[in-house]
Order: sequence, then structure tokens, then C-alpha cells
Amino acid sequence: MFKPASQKLVSTVAKSRSAQSFSAFYATVRGFRYAPDPPEDIDASSDNDFILSVLRANPSARDAKSYLASFGARPRRVLVPAHPHPIVPNLQTRPAVEEPEPSPVVTSILDPVHHRTALVKMQGPFSDRQLESIARGMVYLQKLGLVSVIIVEQDQIPRGEEGEREAILEETTRVVEALERQGAKTRPVLGAVVRLGPRPDEDPTTSSSRVPVPEAHTVPSDLAPIRSALRAGEIPVLSPLALDSFCRSVRVEANDVIAALARGMVEVAELDRSRKPTAETATRPEIAPDVDLTPMRLMIINREGGVPSYARAGLPHLLVNLDSEYNYIHDTFQPSWKAAHPTALSNLALARTCLAYMPPSSSAIMVNHRAPSSLIGNLITNKPAVSSSLPHALLQGNRSLTAHTPTLLRRGLSVEVIRDCAGIDKVKMTRLLEQSFGRVLDSDAFYARLEKNLDFVIITGDYAGAAIVTKEPSSTDPSAPSIAYLDKFAVLPSHQGDGTVDFLWVALHDETYGLGLPFSVNPNGGKEGQGEGKDLVWRSRSNNPINRWYFERSSGHVRMGDWVLFWCDAEKRLKTETGRRASAGLSYVEEWERGRLGLWADVVPKVPSSWKK
Repeated sequence: MFKPASQKLVSTVAKSRSAQSFSAFYATVRGFRYAPDPPEDIDASSDNDFILSVLRANPSARDAKSYLASFGARPRRVLVPAHPHPIVPNLQTRPAVEEPEPSPVVTSILDPVHHRTALVKMQGPFSDRQLESIARGMVYLQKLGLVSVIIVEQDQIPRGEEGEREAILEETTRVVEALERQGAKTRPVLGAVVRLGPRPDEDPTTSSSRVPVPEAHTVPSDLAPIRSALRAGEIPVLSPLALDSFCRSVRVEANDVIAALARGMVEVAELDRSRKPTAETATRPEIAPDVDLTPMRLMIINREGGVPSYARAGLPHLLVNLDSEYNYIHDTFQPSWKAAHPTALSNLALARTCLAYMPPSSSAIMVNHRAPSSLIGNLITNKPAVSSSLPHALLQGNRSLTAHTPTLLRRGLSVEVIRDCAGIDKVKMTRLLEQSFGRVLDSDAFYARLEKNLDFVIITGDYAGAAIVTKEPSSTDPSAPSIAYLDKFAVLPSHQGDGTVDFLWVALHDETYGLGLPFSVNPNGGKEGQGEGKDLVWRSRSNNPINRWYFERSSGHVRMGDWVLFWCDAEKRLKTETGRRASAGLSYVEEWERGRLGLWADVVPKVPSSWKK
């Protein structure tokens, strides 16, 4: 839960602490945690490589719980035959002996992980050393429960020339050999498993979907080689081939093959789940639906890395909300980036198409071949290497943010800014707040206050998350500008951990303390970077477990009894002041800082509680 809390505060006590709190801005910056440097390519000779790779992921308790929910051991279902053995007359029957249920501990040891699938685009050319490093990453992922379905692409094999088919098959064999040298069991699939063109029963020109229909398709029987390999514990490795209308196998774009597989594998998995298992199928593994073909990840491993970002001077985007950012990333892609990232936009389109068919919890990652170990961190945490909602100044100075930092892509949610209380769906907002905070909202009083004080509301999706900012006037100085107060920051429990929190906070940054800077020009329906930034203030109970997250994103904080007052300084003003002072640096307390903490400490505690007793 995300709880800007409330409580009465004695103003004189707050003022007596103001001297120490002025240093909180600097203390918070000093306290920012830098992520460790990206590890070098792991030495294949070490027996502890795999364990070290997992430890480097540094998962939180929530991350570990989410991973175990997807990849933890599953109890085996035992079906009783519909027709028990007939009783033979005139024979003495023995009492039935009840079979003991296997111990969960024993089950987890014998079958430690539940395997899921990932679609992997291996986009070369790669040297032998680079291929070795990538192959080792694929083997590590399989140990953690993610089995890769690899589609091989080689950008330097020209299209339409004689011998291209033989060349791509040779590259596929090279990938197979690299995997087997790392101890993996593989199965090369050298024939076409997809068919060119849309499915016969659909017309892409009349499709109402915002997502393009894949240029190829599959039927369930086409996926038999992939299913067979996965059941045998093998990694299927495919060439980018497809059957044309004359049933000829031709080389096509790997993106077309991957998009068709993403859609086809999801549809087959749904078909499997719709079939009720019987005692016969439970005892015949060759027909039992024991392999979930639903891809949980899309991994694009190449020499380019992630998608360049205008907000990071060409360094990669960290987390992309495809629903709201896809078109804008296209519009802000600079021509100078094309030489170093020739396939960035086509891979971005691939991620959008695939994630449209994959489960909402799925993600895509675009990663440079130099950082294969980051795939393990992504698998366990399903988060970007560095949070995109951290302060921009911190991201710019973060040693972990390099040209090789991966880009994580989520299907995401729409982002909308509402400035009139009449535009709020009160039923959905109340449901969101009560589920997020686990308390009963005093609806009448809460919405009556918003009618008078609302500045804006940011809504993600269909009220999956919301940030409510109010304008709080000073009770002692009517001429003082109103305070931008973060009254509520809430995300539905079902969306915590899927990127919604970061999407929401980035939009909040762009509408308040990030205004006026070029990296705040995002298409979220708000001011799109136009205007002057303003300090953002909020409060939280001192025992709120989310405070650690707030500490990392605030400019400063001060503890006041049972409460913590947080704030984010307007970034444009800080940048201007830093430039004005040049090498002299900022003083301990700037003129524009004087008195503001006392004002906040006087106004913020007087905001009434939103909850029923």
C-alpha cells in the first residue's frame, strides 16, 4: 500500500526541528542507493556461477514470492479411474491401503521448479565467445524454470541472395552447438513451423485492434516439434523459416516467426486448459497437457541493447509502458541513433505485438549480449535493472546506467490526467482507495474536500492506480502560493509489481516537480512538460513499510513524531541554481528554502483524515 498518512502536529515542535530538516535534501541525496556495477561476463569454469548469478539479482521478499508463484513446484494431480477394478466373487478381499500423499519437501526436491516458456530472439552476428556467454545464460534460465524457445537471426546474412537458407541453417547449428557445450539438451527445428500471411479466417484490413496482426500464423499441429522438445527437457532452436502459399519453406523476418509463435502458443495453451484431463491421459505423458506453452517472457538478445531514450541522452529506456509511450518513442527517435540501433524500432514493434497476446504479467526485455546475467535478474524480479521512477539527477549519475543497460517493456496501461472533480468516477476511485489502503473511505467528506482543493488526478488504466494532488493554502499567509500536496498514491494489489507503480510515479513527476524540463515532455494527457515545476509534499506514518521506497524518490524528509514529512524539490529550479552557483556549489540553506519547511509543517498536518474511524 502507498499511504501519504495524516495526523495533527504541533507547529512549535516542527519549527524546533526545522534546522536539522533543512539538511534533509542533501542527506537524502547522500543516502541514495546506487545499484552495483553490472557484473563482468561470468567465468564458465566456476562451479558457483549459477548461485552467484541468482544472488546478484538481489530479489526482495515480494520478488521471491512472485517468482515462486510462477515457477515453484506444483502438486501433481492424481486422477482416480472412472471404473474401479471389478470385485472377483468368491475371493477374499483385502482392505484398501491408502496411499500416503508425498511430502511437499520431497516433491520440491525431486521436482524443484515448474517450467515455463520464453520466446528468445537471438539476433547476431555473435562471436564464439559472445555466443558462449549467451548460451550459458540460457542454461541458467532453464535451471530456474524458464525454458527458451530460441529463434535465430543473423543480420549480416543478406536477403534474397543465393545460399541464404544454407547460411541461416548453419548459424542455427552453431547456436545449437554452443548450447550443448554448456550442458544443455537441444533440439534443432530446421523446418518451418509458421505459415506466411494472416489466418484464413481473419482479414487484417478490417481488424479493430490497435495491435497489428502478425504477418504469419500457426495451427496447433505446427507446434508439435516445439511441444515435443519441451516435454523432453530440450531447448528448441528454430530458423526463421515459413511456409508460403505453395508450401515452400522460405526465409522470412525472425520477428514474423516470433509474433506468430507468441499468438499460436498462447492459443494452444488455452486449448490445453479447456480440455478436462482423464485417468487415461494422466497415465500417458505423450498426450497429457503437462507443458504450458504460454510464453512468460520475450527476450531480444542483440548487439544493440535497449531502445535509446531522449530523456537519457541516448542511453536506453529503463521501463517502457507500451500502451501510452509507444508512439512517442517513435516520434522522439533521433536519426543519429539509427546507425547504432538499426533494429530498435522494429524490435519495439515486435514487443508490442507479442505482449498483446501474452498474459498481462508477462514482459519483454531487450538486452545487449554483454549483459546476459541481467536476464536472471529480470526473470526473478520482473523489474528493470534500475527503477525509472528514481530522480532524474540520480539516474544521470548512476554508474549502473550504461549503453548496455537492458530495456524492460510491459504491455502497460493508459495514463490520464483529470483536473476537474466531476471527471472522477467516484465508484471506481473509492474501490481503488479502499482496496489499496485496506480501510473504509469517508466518501462524502473526501470528495467534498476534492471539490474545493483538487489540483489534478492521474489515473492509470481503468482505475488500476491513481495519484491525487491537491492545492493546500497557507492558513497564516494568504499571499503564499498553495502547496502541491500528494493526498493519495494508490495502486490495486493486483497491479503491484507489474510496473504500474513506476508508470504512475513518472507521470506524477512530469506534472509537478519535473515540469519545465525536456525529459518531462511525455504524452500523458497533462501539461506535457510545459510550465514551471513546483515542490511536491506528502506525509506518511513512520511505520509505513513503503517509506523506504519514498526515501529513494524524495529530495528530503523530516521525522515528526509518528509521521514522516517528505518532499521533492522542483528539478528545474535546482538545475538553475546549480548552474548559477557553478563551482561554488549550493550553500547549506538557500534563500528560497528558508521558511518553507515551517510552512509545510503547519499546513500538511491540518489536512483531515480521509478514513472512517
